[in-house]
Amino acid sequence: MLTAREASEALAIVADDAVDLVLSDVQMPGLNGLELVRQIRDVCPDLPCIVITGYGSAEQSVEALRAGAFWYLEKPFDQGHLDAVRRLVEQAIEMGRLRAENRLLQRQLRSRYGFENIIGNSPSLRDVLDIVAKVADTDSTVLVTGESGTGKELIARAIHYNSRRAERMFVTVNCGAIPEQLLESELFGHVRGAFTNAVSHREGRFAVADGGTLFLDEIGDMSPNLQVKLLRVLQDRTFEPVGSSKTISADVRLVAATNQNLERAIQEGRFREDLFYRLNVIPIEVPPLRKRREDILLLAQHFLEKANRERAKQVKGFAPEALELLCAYDWPGNVRELENLVERLVILCAGERIEAKELPPVTQPVEPHTVALRRMPPAGLSFRDLVDDFETDLILQALEQTHWNKNQAARLLGLNRTTLLEKIKKKGLEHPVPPQPH
Repeated sequence: MLTAREASEALAIVADDAVDLVLSDVQMPGLNGLELVRQIRDVCPDLPCIVITGYGSAEQSVEALRAGAFWYLEKPFDQGHLDAVRRLVEQAIEMGRLRAENRLLQRQLRSRYGFENIIGNSPSLRDVLDIVAKVADTDSTVLVTGESGTGKELIARAIHYNSRRAERMFVTVNCGAIPEQLLESELFGHVRGAFTNAVSHREGRFAVADGGTLFLDEIGDMSPNLQVKLLRVLQDRTFEPVGSSKTISADVRLVAATNQNLERAIQEGRFREDLFYRLNVIPIEVPPLRKRREDILLLAQHFLEKANRERAKQVKGFAPEALELLCAYDWPGNVRELENLVERLVILCAGERIEAKELPPVTQPVEPHTVALRRMPPAGLSFRDLVDDFETDLILQALEQTHWNKNQAARLLGLNRTTLLEKIKKKGLEHPVPPQPH
C-alpha cells in the first residue's frame, strides 16, 4: 500500500506506479479530494477512486460521483461497517480491472480493423478505403455491396472501429440466416407472452447496439413486412418490441450489406424503393478479387503466415508456378475462397513450400478444345436437338470438372449462376449418387 500526504504527491505516485485503487480524503492541503479525482480521471480514466469525508452531505456525494469517483464514504467507520468497506474496495478494483481490459480490447479491435490492416494495394481497393475514411466518423447510413466473400463485413467493422462510436458495441445480424418470425424479435426484442415460448423479456439488437453500430448483413433477403418496420426505424429512430406498445428510441448507426442487385430487386417487387434510398446514403461497392489481381499475392502470403501461426506449421511460401496459377484463377468465392484454400494447402503441405501440383484441379489451366462437328446426313437432322445435346454435354463436363460446384461451373462456362441453375433444372440434370457399399 502506498500513501501520500497531499494531492500532488498522490498524482506523482499514480504517474509512476501501477495503482489498483485510490482512497482519498476530501479535505487535504492544496487540492481537495474531488479535484484530485478529476485530475486522476484525466490521466488514468480506468483507475477507480473512493472519496472519504467526515463532513458528508447529499450535494457533496453527488459532486464526488460527477467528478468520477467510484463511491463516496462518510467517516468514521465502526467495526460493523468495515466488512462493507472491504467489499466496496474489492468491487472498485474489479471494476477498474474490467475497464482496463475493455479499453485494451477496444484498442486491439481498432488496430485489427484499421485501414492499414486491410490487405491490398490495388487502385479499386484504395478507392473503397478512401470512402471509408471519409464517412467513418459520420453517422450516415452506409450500404456495402459486392459478391460473396469480398469482405463486406470487414469494411463495416473498419467503419465502426474508426468512428467516434468505436467504444460502443458493433452488433451483427445476418438477415438471410434467421426466419422472418424470429428476425423481428431479433431486431426489436419482445416482451413476455408476445408469442409462444416468449417466457421472458428480451432486448433486440437495436437496443443492444444503442450508441454503437448495427450491421445488417444480407439485407436483400429481408421480408417486405420487416422492410416496412426497418424503414420506420431509419426515419424516426424509434421502434416497439414485439408484443409491446412502448416506443423505444435508438441511437444506432446502421450499415447494411448485400450481394444482391437491389435495383433489380425493386423492379421485381422484392425490395422497397423507399427503403433502398434510405439505406443507399453512402454506397460502397467492394470489388471482386478477379478485379484486383495485384492483391492476390499479398493476400496469399498474409493467409499463409496466419495459417502457419494458427496451425503450428512452417511453410515458407509458394513455388513460382503455384503463384502463377493463383493469380490466373478467377476466384468466384473471392477473398474467402482464397483464405480457405491457403489454409488447406498449409495443413496438407509436406515440404517447405506449396507446389503447383498441390493446387486443386479447378485452378489448373483448361486445355484448349476443338468442337467435333457431325457431318450432315442426306436425310437432314434436328438442329435444336443437336444444339441441346451439345449444351448438355458442356454443362455436364463443367459440373464434373468442378465436382458439381455450380458457382465454379458457371465461371467455366461464362454463364450467370442463375442461368446455369435454370438450365440444369430444365434439363433434369442431377448430381450422381455414388453407389453404397453392401
